[in-house]
Amino acid sequence: MNVVDKIKGQLSSKKLIGIIIGIFLTWFIVAFLVYPNLNLLKLTFFADGRLSLEPFQKLLHSSRALKSLLHSVVLAVSLVVTVNIVGIFLVLVTDYFDIRGAKLLRLGYMTTLIYSGIVLVSGYKFIYGDHGVITNFLVQLFPSLDVTWFKGYWAVLFVMTFAVTSNHVIFLSNAIQKVDYQTIESARNMGASTFYILRRVVFPVLKPTIFAVTILLFLTGLGAVSAPIVLGGRDFQTINPMILSFGQSVTSRDMAALLAIILGVFTLLLLTVMRKIEKGGHYVSISKVKSELKKQKINNKLANAIVHAIAYLLFLIYVMPVIIIVLFSFSDSYSITTSTLSWNHFTFDNYAKLFTQASDFKPYLVSIVYSAVSAVIVVILTLVVARILHKYNHKLSTVLEYAMLIPWLLPSTLIALGLIITYDSPKLIILNNVLTGTVWILLIGYVIVQIPFTLRLLRAAFFSIDHSLEDASKNLGAGTFYTLRRVLLPIIFPSIMAVLALNFNGHLADYDLAVFLYHPLFEPLGIVIKNSSTDQVSVDAKAMVFVYSVILMIISSLTLYLVYGRKAK
Repeated sequence: MNVVDKIKGQLSSKKLIGIIIGIFLTWFIVAFLVYPNLNLLKLTFFADGRLSLEPFQKLLHSSRALKSLLHSVVLAVSLVVTVNIVGIFLVLVTDYFDIRGAKLLRLGYMTTLIYSGIVLVSGYKFIYGDHGVITNFLVQLFPSLDVTWFKGYWAVLFVMTFAVTSNHVIFLSNAIQKVDYQTIESARNMGASTFYILRRVVFPVLKPTIFAVTILLFLTGLGAVSAPIVLGGRDFQTINPMILSFGQSVTSRDMAALLAIILGVFTLLLLTVMRKIEKGGHYVSISKVKSELKKQKINNKLANAIVHAIAYLLFLIYVMPVIIIVLFSFSDSYSITTSTLSWNHFTFDNYAKLFTQASDFKPYLVSIVYSAVSAVIVVILTLVVARILHKYNHKLSTVLEYAMLIPWLLPSTLIALGLIITYDSPKLIILNNVLTGTVWILLIGYVIVQIPFTLRLLRAAFFSIDHSLEDASKNLGAGTFYTLRRVLLPIIFPSIMAVLALNFNGHLADYDLAVFLYHPLFEPLGIVIKNSSTDQVSVDAKAMVFVYSVILMIISSLTLYLVYGRKAK
């Protein structure tokens, strides 16, 4: 009888825990993933309780808004062309052609993985901007040169072209390894030229990856924030900066919401296209026995010299911001003001300020806390969801999975505006609290945008576990929680730590989401770096930007090593 009572007690406790988890997940999904976005639609088109097209009329009569839409589309289309050309070239010179110093070139091309976003844009501005190192050098050669030359569409396109090739370096490099060397050799023996082999043998294998990366490029161009704000000037503003501008005024919030919704529709359509491409089949080599790809030599001497020259020119473009940032982080105010380097002005004072002055260290502390806490919360949340998806396969689990992937379909701008507009007054669903203007809303935003990426990785980790291990544990009398804690979690622990590290690293210098949701008294690092990139700030503030950037690059490098380097070993 005691055994029966014990079993009944365990079953009832499991049921109670399941009910609590179910209630919490339902509340979280409704409160933060569904309700804010539906409420944004309601307030935009049904402000008076009936359908209103006034926001569309205001949009059509706003030249600034229409220009921002046009600029976003132009930038997106341009990036598809320029980034694909540069990205495919990078992969070819590092993984396909036999190029001298390919390993060094790869390191240079991968620098965008350790610094990105507002940090990267600020670095390029310091090099090519009004008082930049390159600009000062060019003015000495050409005194009549306009120092504001690096601004507008071409400046934004230039920076973003070299900023977002990381997807090519990661995904296309993996895809090119699937090319069968025997097929290449067969084509070469039949007299095919290097260009013909690339076009008819190599590129068909890369097509699915190129299509997927192209969709991501288009989305990146549409949702660009940092580069247009810092380098676009008045003549080239895209959708997100305009949403930020309209969102700061109560009278124009409906315009901001409509632009965010339009951006969301674009995102949804493009992701739908990408899913269809993925389901449309894969291009594979027809060879039954694959052989490892060997690098191809460029036999034409002139072509070989041109490819080498372009490869190393791109290498300089990639590494120059990193080198300049590191060097000027050890320079005094005179060197930074004049954009000149000298051993006489070498100093460690900038780094000393970071660790001795609370005002300088505070942005780092704020960003570290936000990034660490949001990373831990989202991992715990998605672990629960991934375990449910792993254990149960029914309609409710399917609905749960799709609900948790909602942020993947929406731009961060739309998510941020939904939170701001919905929770700027007490709401019963959050116990009549107000979130807008508090320190909590940015944390919630970070958690929301990290959910899809984290869930997909942890779900994959759970489904890679051999079911026999869990069955054996249960047959030996272990309970569900004990099996989870002592059998399953240790197996996926490396994946958990990898996701934690990547999520923590991804929001340390975030600007795109923080600019909408941050608390004025707790400015995160991305906001401080953006504010310090203007000409009106003090030299000391600019110096600290270099220090912030160097420390961020060190943290990012360590994170990538812990996630990928140790795994490779």
